[in-house]
Amino acid sequence: MENQIHRQVDPKDIADNKTLAAVSYLGVLCLIPLLLKKDSHFVQFHAKQGLVLFIAEVVLCFVNIIPFLGRLMWLVVCLIFVLISIQGIVKTLKGEMWPIPILSDYAKKINIS
Repeated sequence: MENQIHRQVDPKDIADNKTLAAVSYLGVLCLIPLLLKKDSHFVQFHAKQGLVLFIAEVVLCFVNIIPFLGRLMWLVVCLIFVLISIQGIVKTLKGEMWPIPILSDYAKKINIS
């Protein structure tokens, strides 16, 4: 599936926009590439995933309200989100279109015109 997605993107688009696409995995900064590069399929792919990841992080903050179990879950899931963000940045800088498991399904439903 990843190779099929990768074939649809212009190599020049990837080369020109790697850095901006990497910003997509830095929390609320995902809005910058999402709104700035609407014409880049590569940037939009990563920005939408970054947006879904950011929304999941915000939702996770509410889990932290639960006394013990919520805080433990928050810590574990936060660590997972940090690792996903790091992997997203690395894959982006390599020019790859890596779909985040589960979250990429929600990212595909986002339509920014």
